[in-house]
Amino acid sequence: MSDAGYDHAAVERRWQEAWDEANVYRTPDDVEDPTYVLGMYPYPSGKLHMGHVRNYTITDAYARFRRMRGDEVLHPMGWDAFGLPAENAAKERDTNPRDWTFDCIETMRDQMDAMGFGYDWEREITTCTPEYYRWNQWLFSRFHDEGLVERRDAEVNWCPECETVLADEQVEGEAELCWRCDTPVETRELEQWFLQITEYADELLEAIDDLEGWPNSVRQMQRNWIGRQYGTELEFHVDGYGEVEAFTTRVDTIYGATFFALAPDHPISEELAAEDEEIRHFVEHEADPEGDEPNGIETDLTATNPATGEDLPVFVADFVLSDVGTGALMGVPGHDDRDHAFASKMGVDIEPVIAPEPEDWDGETVPDTPDVSEAAYTEDGVLVNSGDYSGLDSETGRDQLTEDIESASKAKQYQLRDWGISRQRYWGTPIPVVHCDDCGPVVVPEEDLPVELPEFINTTGNPLDAAEEWKQTTCPDCGGDATRETDTMDTFVDSSWYFLRYVSPDLDEAPFDLDRANDWMPVDQYVGGIEHAVMHLLYSRFFTKVLADHEGLEHREPFTNLLAQGMVQLEGEKMSKSKGNVVSPQRIVEEYGADTARLFMMQAAQPERDFDWSEEGVRSTYAFLGRLTELVEDVAANGADGPDDAVASYVDAEIDATIAIATDEYDDLTFNKALRETQSLTRTLRQYAEHADPHAETFERGLSAVVRLLAPVAPHVAEELYETLGHDEFVVDAAWPTAQVDRDHVEKRRRLVENTREDVRDIVEVAGIDDPREIEVVVAPEWKYDALEIAIESDADNLIGELMGESHIREQGDAAADYGQDLQAEREALETTLGPDAEHAALESAAWLLEREFDAPVRVRRADEVDDSVLKNAEPGRPAIEIED
Repeated sequence: MSDAGYDHAAVERRWQEAWDEANVYRTPDDVEDPTYVLGMYPYPSGKLHMGHVRNYTITDAYARFRRMRGDEVLHPMGWDAFGLPAENAAKERDTNPRDWTFDCIETMRDQMDAMGFGYDWEREITTCTPEYYRWNQWLFSRFHDEGLVERRDAEVNWCPECETVLADEQVEGEAELCWRCDTPVETRELEQWFLQITEYADELLEAIDDLEGWPNSVRQMQRNWIGRQYGTELEFHVDGYGEVEAFTTRVDTIYGATFFALAPDHPISEELAAEDEEIRHFVEHEADPEGDEPNGIETDLTATNPATGEDLPVFVADFVLSDVGTGALMGVPGHDDRDHAFASKMGVDIEPVIAPEPEDWDGETVPDTPDVSEAAYTEDGVLVNSGDYSGLDSETGRDQLTEDIESASKAKQYQLRDWGISRQRYWGTPIPVVHCDDCGPVVVPEEDLPVELPEFINTTGNPLDAAEEWKQTTCPDCGGDATRETDTMDTFVDSSWYFLRYVSPDLDEAPFDLDRANDWMPVDQYVGGIEHAVMHLLYSRFFTKVLADHEGLEHREPFTNLLAQGMVQLEGEKMSKSKGNVVSPQRIVEEYGADTARLFMMQAAQPERDFDWSEEGVRSTYAFLGRLTELVEDVAANGADGPDDAVASYVDAEIDATIAIATDEYDDLTFNKALRETQSLTRTLRQYAEHADPHAETFERGLSAVVRLLAPVAPHVAEELYETLGHDEFVVDAAWPTAQVDRDHVEKRRRLVENTREDVRDIVEVAGIDDPREIEVVVAPEWKYDALEIAIESDADNLIGELMGESHIREQGDAAADYGQDLQAEREALETTLGPDAEHAALESAAWLLEREFDAPVRVRRADEVDDSVLKNAEPGRPAIEIED
């Protein structure tokens, strides 16, 4: 111990060296089925931030806990090392992304070691190395072989600041900003490579229901992103262009269609724009799909409503999107908010054809027509003004109209689009394709992989375009001159399968050892930020399903359990460099130690919740570790030789209680509750030592339990104290402590003791007793416990009658009737309790707490030891209390 607390620097340095020397965290390849614990690997930005520390403390604590429970644990770490930030940093510093990235990795690895994270560093992967991205290219080739890769012209999201394409998932918010730099995103037409994730849309959606270990919020975000809608496809005849297909989820409103609308880039719109200057001006200069109000321009065309035969005016409208539905829609302003706003602006008729279903509707009469002049009625209801279909409910109307309209058929649409992976930048996996004038795009053969990145050229735009020597190559098919593809892959390709590479990181023959992956996958516990709920997790699920279908992987989902950890904030705001509110993990480690930082964060809140960083909380945590160290060192130096009495029995019970509860909470990853229990036991042990000479076996068992319960979160000080207690093995290899009771028994016993202490405090306060001479606690008679059990289990209307049917209860006369009335009144709130003998034992062992608090002797009595005047107030779980003044 130092004057300021325990010497955290020396303790942490000592045990980190010992762990390294013993290679304690290595997972052998011959393990049959390890518990796979994984934190989302970081982008190597150069320094850990508090979000990193929290994420990796969660996984490290859980991995250590599972290991102490006897599991073989796989707990690896790697680096999501490609990406535009490194390229931009290299340009700014006139260096190259590779050197910048590896410098950052070295710094962050050292910081992770300083935090005591127990990784198997022999399994480390770095996605920017050819040894890794070779397999990105191999997977691209396999996806291509299976028809899951396509190259086509497409409108793409373009970030002018990053000078690259973004996936839909990388465009954030209503303002449509780049997820990296917050620059407004533009739309461009480019030839792009796509992975056809839409081929798996149905399975990706339907399998969400089976992800029971995932947060509901994440599951819903994925459902919303996939966005499957059931509806109807049908054809409208457009003069001069024939049948044009539209999709609607509300064909029941077709009699209310008053216009037909086309997307600005619909083929018909493009033909019209080529011929009509006004339409071209609208398409090129006025159309704004993200505008606050829908806008459009009327054409000279009409479309025939297939249900009514009426001709509808055709508009080119910017709220119609070519990649949603078919790029054409029927406008029903009476029953769609967006259509209503457009019709109001353009002077189009608004006709109601759905009425709210009346409360007393008989299913036959037609309700009154609603007023939709000011706002659309958008709910289901009853069809009105709909010819022969009037009077049908919306669902029946949809089915009947879909059946009756000749061109109509049931259909489904998705919001999900194929994944555009082309990026116009250097620092990523080169797409393994060469372009040949004779053969077209040709995938590079496996024997020529990896296609390695050339030396970095610091230039504007895509540096690969400037790498002329690298670009020039020969066609693998015809041997003629060809040029390499200069786009690189979206870095989410790297993270879509990295968890599989950890099972065999040095394998040269394949991206992963299939047999081992089948044994070790899926990841048992995955931890990462909610910001990855759509992109990374959806793409990882997609890759896993493709590998299951085509490469023999036996698992179709990558992650069994998912925890999305909350943010570390300062005064209610997310920490960020721009706000100047960043707390440096390195400073905290230097001043207070890694264990203090880890323990403070894990006890501050449940892992899923945001919490505020508090220097006061950090200092308090550090002081706790110092007090615990002092307590352990004291017993190691001076020993204990007190009696095995009622007090020792109470402490033993609290040790069991703490172990039982903390174990459950660790299992559920609610570390804050487990740590609260552990700290409470530490206080109890300190109080025990101050109250009396502790019983050696009980006290040492309690300290050993505390140290092992803290070990997953505060591993360094736990190793130090475990050794101080006389153990030769690492605490990381120690067995998790076991309890002799279950949690239900623990909670009943604790509730009894705490209620009794509260009742004594209330009596002392209300009666104004300054100096109690004696406190008597009386356990209820056995018949009351029987009556309580009957009341809890009974569903009889006449509870008192049922109670009086038991002779031993009926014999109690008025006392039984009075207690029966109390039970009847509280029937919904009744809880089971310990039995009379167990209550007596629990109260007797806890009497020292009352004696210590009130400085008075405490006597715990059984029911047969007192007269009825005292006994009438005793109930199960709530003993009678007599205090002598």
